Amino acid sequence: MAVLAALMFPLALGACAVGPANPNPSGATADSGLDRLERLTLTANRCWFKSGDPAFARYSLAPELSSFSGRPRFLLVPRGQPEARPLLVVEAQSGSANIAVYGPLMNEALASRIDSDLARWRAGGNACSA
Repeated sequence: MAVLAALMFPLALGACAVGPANPNPSGATADSGLDRLERLTLTANRCWFKSGDPAFARYSLAPELSSFSGRPRFLLVPRGQPEARPLLVVEAQSGSANIAVYGPLMNEALASRIDSDLARWRAGGNACSA
């Protein structure tokens, strides 16, 4: 329940924002690192955890979207150990389209699944499987 609240809090704050919905005069929506990571975090939570995917049953999602460093991220940690050393880090950087993905899970068989899911979601898809 705490994870859900943590995931929804940034979205609730965004709904309270004052100002034009699209301040970019060209008509294109500005996309910050935080925007991308919020979408990736929500999709990863839905597809990997809420769906009961057995490949991720040993892990928990730990979002760290509020970052003063300009690098919002989410972590996968051992299930039931939210303070444990992260096994996967998915990190964005403000002002860049790059997403860094690293950690011990990227040296295991699950790495190809993580890469393909994240690539599909970054390209705009929201399906849980290819």
